[in-house]
This record gives sequence, structure tokens and C-alpha cells, in this order.
Amino acid sequence: MTPRSADRARYDKATAHLDAPVAIVDLEAFDANAGDLVRRAAGKPVRVASKSVRCRALLERVLAMDGFAGIMSFTLDESIWLARSGFDDVLLAYPSADRAGFAELAGDPKLAAAVTVMVDDPEQLELIDASRAGGTEEIRLCLELDTALHLLGGRVRVGARRSPLREPARLAEMARSIARRPGFRLVGLMAYEGHVAGVGDSVAGSPVRSRAVRLMQRAARKELAARRAAVVRAVRAVEPGLEFVNGGGTGSVQHTAAEDAVTEIAAGSGLYAPRLFDNYTSFTARPAALFAQPVVRRPGVGAVTVLGGGYPASGAAGRDRLPVPWLPEGLRYDPQEGAGEVQTPLLGPPADDLLIGDKVWFRHAKAGELCERFDTLHLVAGDRVTGTAPTYRGEGRTFL
Repeated sequence: MTPRSADRARYDKATAHLDAPVAIVDLEAFDANAGDLVRRAAGKPVRVASKSVRCRALLERVLAMDGFAGIMSFTLDESIWLARSGFDDVLLAYPSADRAGFAELAGDPKLAAAVTVMVDDPEQLELIDASRAGGTEEIRLCLELDTALHLLGGRVRVGARRSPLREPARLAEMARSIARRPGFRLVGLMAYEGHVAGVGDSVAGSPVRSRAVRLMQRAARKELAARRAAVVRAVRAVEPGLEFVNGGGTGSVQHTAAEDAVTEIAAGSGLYAPRLFDNYTSFTARPAALFAQPVVRRPGVGAVTVLGGGYPASGAAGRDRLPVPWLPEGLRYDPQEGAGEVQTPLLGPPADDLLIGDKVWFRHAKAGELCERFDTLHLVAGDRVTGTAPTYRGEGRTFL
């Protein structure tokens, strides 16, 4: 029995009393992945990216472990909800235009102390001030540094289009504009190197591409480390009381942690280990979050049809954004149909051993987006379901 087939036997036994569709989190794998993130962070605290988890119970579980501290959220509404739920260190990773949320933040001292919001443009400060609705609380701010690698004199850009703040002088000027403006306090810097942390460098069947990715990432890490250190020096010259410098992501934890300028690491996807994180040379995580769809048809030899399953992930459209049929091993999509909204044909020899009602287990391409499809995560330990936890959706929260 292979390790994957052993997992299938455990998951089928644990969920025998549950009808599919069903989503699970393997707690042993989840905890092992958390331990690996802490090991790679080498003593620097790991801030958990909530968009990759989207389940309060699992956020609480990981934050109770040594080596983790704080949450990185994705909307202001979510940040406020988490703060009101008892999480006292929430960094909003993206700028917001939520006027009602800013009014709530400015009017509540406990919320204002717990939540830090992201800015990269003076106009965002104008919007926050215009939204206060009489609230006078000081708003904690974090600046985001653009991490993209520029080549050929800037004609080629590698990396996400995020912050317009790139050079030390620009960030220092933004820090000065905050210092001149009452009602705000600059407390942090963030830089997410997605082209390193979120791009696998060992793509199966693509050795040339994999080598090109490794060369790009080596150059990107070197360039960013020098620029980030210069940015931190420039901003600290304006705001010596800077509390944190956040960087990294699941795929770059150990590299980012090695930079003296960085004080904490952000990571979240590595806890669930979705399929997009299979292609890295620097670490190996265990699949911890899976979902099962039931076999509802047997249309012919070497083929079954499962209910639903068309759960594509965000990002540039492509095959790598589809869930991958994982258990039993050897199933694949019909190229004429792919993953369907209400039914998904699957091909391969294992199909002939599947009966109506059997479960086929999938892994989502990205981490927390799985939770937008399910109300509940069933928590598996060994071959038993030991508990359940509502997802954000299960708590009636859909933030985006």
C-alpha cells in the first residue's frame, strides 16, 4: 500500500458516515506543516495569512503553537470581525476603500489598537480621514514595498503589480507624509515577494522552465534583500519606532527569514499545502486539506462521473488552477469536459473499481479558496473525525 492509498483508506473510513461533497483537514498533516514553517522561519515569528485558512478554529489552533504570532487579513471587514472575536494583532494586507469599516475602526479604541491597515498612497489617507464619521482613534498604518524584479532597465517586470512604492526615497516620503498628518501612526512595513514565495521552481516535466524559475528567483532574492534593507533604513530614519517588517510567504520562508531587516514572516498556504505548492525544491509539505465528491455515474469502461467539482482557483486561467483528482491515484479529467459545475467525468483504470456513492478525493489548487465552497471542515485524526469547524462561509461570512 502506497502512502497515498493509505491516506485514502483513512479518509474513507473516517468519513464513512458522511455523504459527499465533504471537506476535511488532516490534523496531523496540518500540524506537521505548521512545524515546518516554524523551522524554516528560524526563530522569527510567523504571521498567519487568514485568506489561506478561512476558518477561525484553525487560526486559533495554529496561533496557539510556538513560533506563530498575529494574523495577516485580507479585508477590513474581516479584520474587524477577527478583532472583535478576540484576535488582538491583525495586519490588513491590502488597501481598503471600506468607509463604514474605517468609521468603525476610528470610533473604537480596542479595534484601533488591534488592527493595522495597509497604505501605499496619500489618497488612501484622505479616504480614511473622510470616513471617520467623528471617530478620533489613531489608525495604525503599514507601508507596502513593491517587490517586483525589474530587468532590462525596467522594460521587463517579474512580479505582481501591487504597491507603487519601490525605492527607499519614495517610502521615506510616504512615511513623512504620515508623520505630518494627525490621527495616524506608522508601525510597520510589508513586502510580499510573490514571484518567489508563490511560484514553484520544480515543475514536473519542465526542466528548462524550472531552471529559468530558479535563476529568476535567485536574482530576485538578491535584488530585493538589498533594496528592502535600504528601504527599512530610510523609513526607520523617519519613524524609529517601527514595530515590524513583514516579508515572505510559504515558498520563501527560509530565504526571507535570513534577511536581518525582516522581523517577521507571513505564511498560510503551507498549512493546507494545496497543489500549487507541490513544485518546490526547498521544502515538502503534506496535503492537509482535501474535498471529496461522490461517484454518481459509471458511463463506460475506465470512466466515472462525480457530482460537481468545478472549483477553479483565482489567478491567470490555466490547468494549474483546477483541483487535482488525488485519491484514488491515477484518475484524470476528460480533456473535452474538465472540471464541471454540476458533474465531472474522470478517466483512468481506477474508475473501474469505483462504485456509485464512493468518494473521489481532490486537492484544491489554492489554499483558503476551498473554504468558499464548504460550510464545514471535518477534522480528521488518524482514521476518525474528531471534530468539525465552520469555515468563514459556515459562519455566514463572505468577505470577497
